[in-house]
Amino acid sequence: MDLQFKGKVALVTGAGSQVGFGKEIALLLAKEGCDAVAVTDLNLADVEKTAEAIKKLGAKTIAVKADITNKDEVRAMVQKVIDAFGKIDILCNVAGGILHKDYVPLDQQNEEVWEKQMKLNLFGTMNVTKAVLPHMRKQKYGVIVNIGSGSTHQYAMGVGVYAMSKYALDLFTKQLAYVEGPNGIRVNCVAPGPAPTNFGAVLREGMPPLPPEQMQKMREAMLANFPLRRMGTPADIANATVFLASDVTGWVTGQIFHVSGGSVI
Repeated sequence: MDLQFKGKVALVTGAGSQVGFGKEIALLLAKEGCDAVAVTDLNLADVEKTAEAIKKLGAKTIAVKADITNKDEVRAMVQKVIDAFGKIDILCNVAGGILHKDYVPLDQQNEEVWEKQMKLNLFGTMNVTKAVLPHMRKQKYGVIVNIGSGSTHQYAMGVGVYAMSKYALDLFTKQLAYVEGPNGIRVNCVAPGPAPTNFGAVLREGMPPLPPEQMQKMREAMLANFPLRRMGTPADIANATVFLASDVTGWVTGQIFHVSGGSVI
C-alpha cells in the first residue's frame, strides 16, 4: 500500500532511545517514503545515532537537542527544522516519560513530581504542537500523532499522575482535532500497552533485581490477561503511528487508537 509520504517532512520527538518508540517511528517514516525525517531528544549523541540510521535509508534528516518542557528550546528546534526543510507536514509527539512509582498512596506522593509529570507529558507535547501549528496552518495541511498510554483505562496501579497526564493528552488530542480540522490539520493519538523498552525504569528504581524465575512468573501472570498473550514491540507502535500519519487515513481525526494486545478494549 502506498502511504503517500513522497515529498513529506516529518518531525519526531523523543527519538533518542535506541530501543524506544520514537526511533522506530522515525525509521518507518523514512522507509515508507518521507523525504525528510527530523529527530529530537534531550540527549544529542543518542538522537544523532537515530539520524544516522535514517540517512542509511535514503531520507534527509537533522538531529536536534531539545527539552520539550523548555519553550525557548522548542521554538529554536522547530525553526531549525523549518530552516533545513522548509516545512513540517507530520509531527509525532513521542517524547515523554513516567517519573513516579505505582502503588504509592496519594498522601505519600511528592507534589513536585506531580508538576514535573504534567509538565513533561502534557505541557511538553503542547509546547511542540504550539510551535509547529502556525507552519501547518500556513500550508493548510498537517498531521499530528500523539503517543498516549493504555494506563488511562487501567486502575490497579493506584492514583498515578502519569496516567492522568496521558488522559489529559487524550482530551488535548480531541479538542485540537476539532479546532484545527477546518485548517486541514488532523490529530490522533496512539495509546500503547506494555512493551519492552527502557520507559518504565523508574518503577523498579532502588529495588534489587528480580530472579529470572520470578520475572517470568510475573510476565506470564500479566500476559494471561491479554487476549493476544504477548507484549507489544516498538514496531507495533510504529506501524499504528505511521498509518495514522499517512494520507491513507485522511478521514480519521480525533481518535485514540489503543495498540495494546487487547489489554484495553
